[in-house]
Amino acid sequence: EYMGTSLSLMNPERLPPGIESSDAELASALLELNNAHAIELSLLSGDEFRELLAGAWLASTAGARGASLLVAFDESGRYTSPNFLWFRERYPRFVYIDRVVVAAEHRKAGIARALYEDLFVRAREAGHTLVCCEVNADPPNPGSARFHERLGFVEAGAAHAKGKLVRYLVKALE
Repeated sequence: EYMGTSLSLMNPERLPPGIESSDAELASALLELNNAHAIELSLLSGDEFRELLAGAWLASTAGARGASLLVAFDESGRYTSPNFLWFRERYPRFVYIDRVVVAAEHRKAGIARALYEDLFVRAREAGHTLVCCEVNADPPNPGSARFHERLGFVEAGAAHAKGKLVRYLVKALE
């Protein structure tokens, strides 16, 4: 149980390939959620969002409909983000969390933690032993930094990317 909410009741759900054609309303809500947090993530067009989801190793959501999104790639992903490429240059096998976002009105309910715990299970099942991500250091994102530290992520490096200073974090999976 986390903050009064049973994580098992949240049941993070993998988004199906082609979500925009199978559930256009949900896809639109998730794109809107992403773009509402463009400073922390990145602004995407509808086409860019569809391409991102189509190439993802995992795209999932939990909690209220359209209230959260996690997108992750494994080392084989065809993804050109400088942050993803930083990890690819250093680690032979990993799952990279490209973005995670929870709508403001749904925060502090354990949704992000449920998404991460689900990702950890799926990564272990696929034989992965390392999960990685980046957190903005400038502009700072102290809430995200604390969240990742509580989950056991440690700093593996830092770099300037896309006009931001980011900290690269890794978590070994047992």
